[in-house]
Amino acid sequence: MKKIVISALIITSLVSCKKEVEPKTETAKSDIEAVSPALADNAIIYEANIRQYSPEGTFNAFTQDIPKLKKLGVKILWLMPIYEIGYKNRKAKGDLSIEQITDTIEKQKYLGSPYSVKDYRSVNPNYGTKEDFQKLVKTAHKNGIYVILDWVANHTAWDHPWVTMHNDFYTHDKNGKMIAPFDWTDVAELDYKNSNLRKAMIEDMKYWVKEFNVDGFRCDVAAEVPTDFWENAKVELNKIKPVFMLAEAEKPELMKRAFDMQYAWEGHHILNGIAQGKKTVKDFDAYIEKTRKTLQPDDIYMNFTSNHDENSWNGTEYERMGDAVETFAALIYTMPGMPLIYNGQEYDLNKRLRFFEKDTIPHSVGKMMSVYEKLGKLKVENPALKGGKTLASYTRLQTSADDKILAFERESNGKKVIFIANLTKDSQNAKIQAEGTFKDYMSNQEMILVKDQNIELKPWQYLILTN
Repeated sequence: MKKIVISALIITSLVSCKKEVEPKTETAKSDIEAVSPALADNAIIYEANIRQYSPEGTFNAFTQDIPKLKKLGVKILWLMPIYEIGYKNRKAKGDLSIEQITDTIEKQKYLGSPYSVKDYRSVNPNYGTKEDFQKLVKTAHKNGIYVILDWVANHTAWDHPWVTMHNDFYTHDKNGKMIAPFDWTDVAELDYKNSNLRKAMIEDMKYWVKEFNVDGFRCDVAAEVPTDFWENAKVELNKIKPVFMLAEAEKPELMKRAFDMQYAWEGHHILNGIAQGKKTVKDFDAYIEKTRKTLQPDDIYMNFTSNHDENSWNGTEYERMGDAVETFAALIYTMPGMPLIYNGQEYDLNKRLRFFEKDTIPHSVGKMMSVYEKLGKLKVENPALKGGKTLASYTRLQTSADDKILAFERESNGKKVIFIANLTKDSQNAKIQAEGTFKDYMSNQEMILVKDQNIELKPWQYLILTN
């Protein structure tokens, strides 16, 4: 989360004061293979905003579309926070909180930030019941898809039970007043110097793994929480079953023992800059070289052209990338790392989704559905695109216009994928240091490369060549 966007069972008093009967799941009987290092090799991750995914905004409406995600090659499903949202200090519009809105009808449309969590063990009743959520997880597993929950460990809603029951769990100013992190006025910051908070937070995370068989967590603003907390959480969760952990951060130390994957924020901003003519291919090359030096060989970057923050606050990929949208989608699938699809991108989503109110993505099939299906098949099936723990090689291919033409080769187990793209708004002629007979994957046509031959590429044109 950025700017204003963001919105335990040690003893009974450390958890929610609710006394509801919890549904039981057969967590001992796995309906999908356990998370393993091999999972990330050819995986695609999909981010789902349950509120905005469908007109209904429910678990059940989303669950019926899970087979469509399987067709896209999705292996990991990341659900934005599914928990009850706080009402106290809930964001409405501008700098106004919901308490400052006097019109009772208008008040009803402000549903709050999913990242303002009122109860870590609850589900948002607007989305359905815990039984509905169980069905979603089981359906995903039956389709070979792992489920990770968005976890907000840095802060809670102001009406979370801990605020009154465990005031010492929170950060206070010099006057003893609880504070909000940054300018996120709808949430209160937690204090990880408190060992009981740490225990309570891990118990709440374990709850979802034990009771609902979820497969891990995407951890919000992970760098704002102490690294040793995450490391301990990973150990404790893995005692139940192996889990997959994604950090919303770009901090190498988080990847040493706590997380399997982190955001490629810097890479994303470079792609935006190239699309807008502010950066060139040389910036991308420098970024790739930097990641090789700063990360361990088995660390994974999540590559993306959009996500919930980017879409709502910085614009759709069409606003930021214009005619380069498909080209950069192809790039994030072929470069080292794991590609992300944000819900709606497969339906050519070209609007900013409202963050605090009900909205919905389109569901009419356009251009990008077939593109994502084809890219997904290549990513899942071709070992040359391994981007996880057994990373395929990455070799930059020299061209006669290295600031304008990106060309690289990925290789593993005798399979090769060559990516060539004109990353400018003008047509380019360039010589590529590659040769051989290949299939142009997207068109299914044969293509012969002769070393140093001139290749003409239209603006933003890309080629994916396979042997």
